[in-house]
Amino acid sequence: MTSLIPVTTTRLGDHLPLLDLLPDSAPTAWVRGGEGLVGWGVHATTTVSGPHRFADARHWWQKQLETFAVTNTVHGNGTGPVLFSSFSFSPDDVSVLVIPKVIVGKKGDKSWITWVGSDPQPILNSERADLPKTSVTWQVSESSNQAWKSGVKTAVDRIHNNGLDKVVLARDVVGTSENAIDARSILKTLAAEYPSTWNFSVAGLVGATPELLLRLTKSMVTSRVLAGTISKTGDDERDLALAASLARSSKDLEEHEYAVRSVADAIEPFCTSINVPESPFVLHLANVMHLATDVTGALAETLAHVDAFTILEQLHPSAAVCGTPRDKAAALINEIEAISRGRYAGPVGWIDAAGDGELGIALRCGQIKGDSIRIFAGCGIVAGSDPVKELAESEAKFIPMRSALL
Repeated sequence: MTSLIPVTTTRLGDHLPLLDLLPDSAPTAWVRGGEGLVGWGVHATTTVSGPHRFADARHWWQKQLETFAVTNTVHGNGTGPVLFSSFSFSPDDVSVLVIPKVIVGKKGDKSWITWVGSDPQPILNSERADLPKTSVTWQVSESSNQAWKSGVKTAVDRIHNNGLDKVVLARDVVGTSENAIDARSILKTLAAEYPSTWNFSVAGLVGATPELLLRLTKSMVTSRVLAGTISKTGDDERDLALAASLARSSKDLEEHEYAVRSVADAIEPFCTSINVPESPFVLHLANVMHLATDVTGALAETLAHVDAFTILEQLHPSAAVCGTPRDKAAALINEIEAISRGRYAGPVGWIDAAGDGELGIALRCGQIKGDSIRIFAGCGIVAGSDPVKELAESEAKFIPMRSALL
């Protein structure tokens, strides 16, 4: 009989800066405002793809859990063994699952460490040398910009003529550096400049998303929906006026309503009650403002089998990253977008042994491959969309990653 693998979770006396703990090898992270989880080393990893990738991921995770002998003196959400997940947008692309060897977490006044194996508790070091900034050269062409604007025009035409309400179109830009690109420096810059976002790093996909797709904690479901965007000017008085105009914009309110309704419809079958605010609030980030709505629900106690994987399967892709109706929008994306999104716009975050977790939509992000990085931006296209304005919005959404790579 194969012996079980020890997994130990214990409290930490000090509240260490999570992102400062990450080494250069296989860093994983999900951090917001100094709280969250970071991990390093790889105990086990796998990939899944296809239409059943969420169910396949659950099966693999449960099989891994069966090999563990867990000692957890901390308890609570995110303690014990944790699976970091980065799912693809399309079922045709590859999703990545990682169980780190060491995980450090912080929530409120509680900090903890989890490690896999029989070794003594790892010694943590947060006094790392300053990370060098990475200078990146971007490969941008006017022809690609024109092609994307043409795609937006095509999408607007289809919306007027094909029973389509909204479609989200994405574009990408590739940058190269003289040296290997380090996810840690990107994370620290993003965390400093965008403190209200969730900073993530999983298998080379690194970014700062403002959109929480799913938080499942003790039978409570939360999803933060963003749709409708306007760029900031840096002038406080002018930006307040722009925020007011965003909150009144019929085009942006229409786009937002589709996204909110798609999330509410997805979680409603699992819940005894859901709360959808009547109107969105304006979320202020450093470079843009978004219309935002927090949708919450109470999971039905009779649905004991429901976990984060189950809900993700219904939530993804939401109208915020695909469109409405979902099938028509996905078909149009496949027809005219002309890029593979990979894990951009897919669910990213973590899931614990209880099936609870916190996952965002992988936005404001880039995929690192050695000395190159591919960054992404997407825009929701509705009947009133203008290709020139949508291109400008996509450029604004590139700013977080570009500024983190100066």
